[in-house]
Amino acid sequence: MRIKKAEITAVCARKNQYPADDRQEIAFAGRSNVGKSSLINLLTGRKKLAKISGSPGKTRTINFYEITTDLDVPFRIVDLPGYGYAKVSKSMSADWGRMMEEYFTVRDGLRRVILLVDIRHEPTKQDVQMYDYLKYYGLDGTVVATKADKVSRNQLAKQKKMIRSALRMAADDDIVCVSALKKTGQDELLDVMQAILESGSFEEGNEDGGEE
Repeated sequence: MRIKKAEITAVCARKNQYPADDRQEIAFAGRSNVGKSSLINLLTGRKKLAKISGSPGKTRTINFYEITTDLDVPFRIVDLPGYGYAKVSKSMSADWGRMMEEYFTVRDGLRRVILLVDIRHEPTKQDVQMYDYLKYYGLDGTVVATKADKVSRNQLAKQKKMIRSALRMAADDDIVCVSALKKTGQDELLDVMQAILESGSFEEGNEDGGEE
């Protein structure tokens, strides 16, 4: 699968701002500064589609990107706000949790939430909590290990094993190593995303998007 066109169509803080629930969605989640915006730009081939925040942890919106592929499989990439930044207040963290739960529970077209972790480090307690959260909603199964250029080829297998163990991933769950800097791993991830989209279909959704 190749992405031919990508454009941002909605920046939302509440569910009544969501676009119509009329197609499949694959969302991306991860800690602040894990490289989520860089990954979205790599996948779509657009350097500045997803803005890289100069204030980690301050972005508190869900961003929806309409995607057109060479396989005529239209879908959305959904950029979820980052978590885990130390300077974020408890009230902002609570708002993040409510925003995520709201999104996970109302979107019929949501197929998977891809969790991003930094390949150099063991997943944090919050990463583990997030993956458990995704398991609860049946949205787990794919992890992207970012910044793969920062470890040697010999270290990759060891780091992937560590990540799989820390998150208690199933044997057939995917870990894809990606480097936005070296532009590697995006083809493998796009293949995984294609399989996700082809395994589900969107039959009926909420044409009016969210509700107040």
